[in-house]
Amino acid sequence: MVTLPPASSGPEPHRLRQLAEGFGADPERYDRARPGYPQALVDQIVAASPGREVLDVGIGTGIAAQAFQAAGCTVLGVDPDERMAEYARRRGFQVEVARFEGWEPADRTFDAVIAGQTWHWLDPVAGAAKAALVLRPGGRLAVFWNAMELPADLGDALADAFRRIVPGARSARATTGGYQTFFASAADGIRQARALSEPEQWQVDWECSYTRDEWLETMATGGGFNRLDPTQLDALLANAGAVIHAMGGSVIVKYATVAVTALRLSTS
Repeated sequence: MVTLPPASSGPEPHRLRQLAEGFGADPERYDRARPGYPQALVDQIVAASPGREVLDVGIGTGIAAQAFQAAGCTVLGVDPDERMAEYARRRGFQVEVARFEGWEPADRTFDAVIAGQTWHWLDPVAGAAKAALVLRPGGRLAVFWNAMELPADLGDALADAFRRIVPGARSARATTGGYQTFFASAADGIRQARALSEPEQWQVDWECSYTRDEWLETMATGGGFNRLDPTQLDALLANAGAVIHAMGGSVIVKYATVAVTALRLSTS
């Protein structure tokens, strides 16, 4: 565990909610292609929480919720997209449709509030304040992301193709370093909410092997990619597919799943 630095100035993804709320266009593909989260991190969060009643912010199709359910938790989801919510309901989760900052908890409280790959779409201060409101004293807020590290050949080829095919757009390689703005923003939001402990950062490293087709499907669900013109997306996927074919038809992606986490301070 380490103390996090203050956030630096930069873009604020929560002001681009239309991007976040576009993932539900194809929830089946999203659920099939998106990576899960290491059970070791899930177990660490559960063990460091006072109980097993969990609120999942931005539950999506239920990818993180399934891992917490497997750890013995009861999970309630909140999501702004009815299409995602309905998919998670079909998996057996109770889901309420709302943006978290304006969601009405109706006096309900939880042992943990989690958010997998979604917290950057929220106002970090308002989100932390709402989490503090619904956490029991000693309850844990844990927001986490899968930061990836592609093989250098593939990452460089994708960045070059992105610059050529989508002129003027910024190609973000989703490395741990690239996510530091998210981590720092979450930590600063927690501090400014003034009801949570000093934030900590937890990390679990792992890797996943993808076939060419599996990786192209995963890539197509990424933020920004799902908003591209179909011609641009097809060109990017073709470029990536050619690189992976030249690499032998598969790719190993290294992940660092990083959680920014804090406890609800006692109200006494």
